[in-house]
Amino acid sequence: MASSSANLWVLLGLGLAGILILTKKMKRAVKADFGAFIERLQLLPPPQPAPPKAPHPLTGLSFAVSDVLDIEGYVTSFGNPDWFRTHEAASRTSPVVAALVDGGATCVGKTVVDDMALGISGENKHYGTPTNPTSPARVPGGASSGAAVAVATNLVDFSLGIDTVGGVRVPAGYCGILGFRPSYGIVSLSGVIPVSTSLDTIGWFAKDPSILRRVGHVLLQVPYAAQRNPRNIVIADDCFQLSKVPISQVVVKSMEKLYGRQVLRHENLGDYLNLKVPSLNAFNDGKPNGEVKSSSIRSLAIVMQMLKRHEFKQNHGEWINSVKPSLDPAITSQIPEVLELANTELEKIHTVRSELRSALNALLKDGILVIPTSAYPPPKFGAKEILSEDYLIKTSALSSLACMSGCCQVAIPLGFEDKCPISVSLLAGHGSDRFLLDTLITVHATLQEEFVVATKSKTSNNAVTQEALAELAKDKGNQAFKDKQWQQAIGFYTEAIKLNSSNATYYSNRAAAYLELGSFIQAEADCSKAIDLDKKNVKAHLRRGTAREMLGYYKEAMEDFQYALVLEPNNKRAALSLDRLKKLFL
Repeated sequence: MASSSANLWVLLGLGLAGILILTKKMKRAVKADFGAFIERLQLLPPPQPAPPKAPHPLTGLSFAVSDVLDIEGYVTSFGNPDWFRTHEAASRTSPVVAALVDGGATCVGKTVVDDMALGISGENKHYGTPTNPTSPARVPGGASSGAAVAVATNLVDFSLGIDTVGGVRVPAGYCGILGFRPSYGIVSLSGVIPVSTSLDTIGWFAKDPSILRRVGHVLLQVPYAAQRNPRNIVIADDCFQLSKVPISQVVVKSMEKLYGRQVLRHENLGDYLNLKVPSLNAFNDGKPNGEVKSSSIRSLAIVMQMLKRHEFKQNHGEWINSVKPSLDPAITSQIPEVLELANTELEKIHTVRSELRSALNALLKDGILVIPTSAYPPPKFGAKEILSEDYLIKTSALSSLACMSGCCQVAIPLGFEDKCPISVSLLAGHGSDRFLLDTLITVHATLQEEFVVATKSKTSNNAVTQEALAELAKDKGNQAFKDKQWQQAIGFYTEAIKLNSSNATYYSNRAAAYLELGSFIQAEADCSKAIDLDKKNVKAHLRRGTAREMLGYYKEAMEDFQYALVLEPNNKRAALSLDRLKKLFL
């Protein structure tokens, strides 16, 4: 771990009133917000109501919105600078955003989306691709990439995104956070730039399931109802077959523990759709379907993409032809020059949707369906496969169930496999949003606990325990620290602390990162915690001494440096720091 003050900090002035710090130039630019934000702003909530009225439900929470939602006085960029250039500032704020602010939350900015919110990888050549904090070499997923990254890096408590064909659920899965797509038509789309009118929804991200539900209660505006348990839980066995981790086993054990074995039902979803949605046969492309072992689900994704492109061109074709904007190659390939669906084709698509709704309503009656959020890990940044039609189809295949039926879905992170997040999704019938959010609260912790058990069993002698996962997070933090990505390092050390809060090194390392950012109060607090856990942690004493010196607590700083010398009499840094302070203040 690099020294925090010896070679990076130049002290220009001391005192609690303010400390000015200069740092050496970094070898490469690292965005403090991981590239999540396109614009910073602040929408403050109204004052709290006077007692005995209850406080606002979202009091104290911060959020960001994908740059497809209007905020009064700001131009909505739609992920494209030519769109930004040719449109005026919004005259009113989206009702969804306004409702959250009125509910007590503070909006702090707009986040990056894929070009015209049409992609699914999260890449944007114009504004930059947000960094996936869980797998920095891999894409974050889109279209709502920035909103997912803002939550995953703890920059906000929750965020809003657009989900047309997976734009919230895919990045939630890729970034290891919660993502919710509500039932179609439940949340207002007023003040939202449309992508595909009959598929678009506004969803939201969070790390904490209780926050996800609180946001849902504000946006869904559903009457209170007593929480109920699912009467049946359908596990789509064929959709889990490609996973290297026994995820279906994790689901089975979790649900048995919570609800009993009698509610479980196993289903081959591909066969079920073949039987119940015969109109899909007309759209079978005849290609092998390794991604979900089901030609019917692939066919459903093909139908969904056809509908999305048709409606997108209806919405924006005239603007594209007139302005001829610069578009990302992944987007250009989705907008062929001629794409007009005949009425007969549209009728076939409507038939598919009608049959699918009936099929899933029958399957999900008073229950939930469990599927993987994504069949494959996120591809590496810049991979050629991202430009392919096959990638688009296979990545959106599992998302197509909720999109085409209109039902609600929540993506739930389980843990990591091969350094990539693993996520499962729960689906419930249209209008069952509150029931699904309540179910999430019940199952969230148990699913993650069973995942740890399953990975421990799988790796036998090299068991992945909570402590091992914490060490992995610490190692990622150390690498981020070496790369001078201080905020990212703090995020990883925080994850390590969540997994194992009794390890002094994690607090001490996070303190070092806080020092690099000039966050001396946080650094001192972390060092104190580390020392409480391990009084012989020399680095913690040194770092606390540095933090206290910067804060002007010179006597306490000298005590820390003195104690470090007691532990390590030959520690040059402690000796030099103590000698410097003695000369100045004694």
